[in-house]
Amino acid sequence: MADSKTSASLPASGAGLLRFFEDETKGFKVDPKVVVTIPISLIIVSWLLDILLIP
Repeated sequence: MADSKTSASLPASGAGLLRFFEDETKGFKVDPKVVVTIPISLIIVSWLLDILLIP
């Protein structure tokens, strides 16, 4: 007989794009706050450089 975890079906989704996995993947673990903060800070620095250095 199959294990109950392996025979469980995936949750229904509208286009079949949603999938949930219990296995951890290898790679860097990055906090979502860092992923959002770094691009926003780069945009702000870019704007400040544009305003302050180019008269």
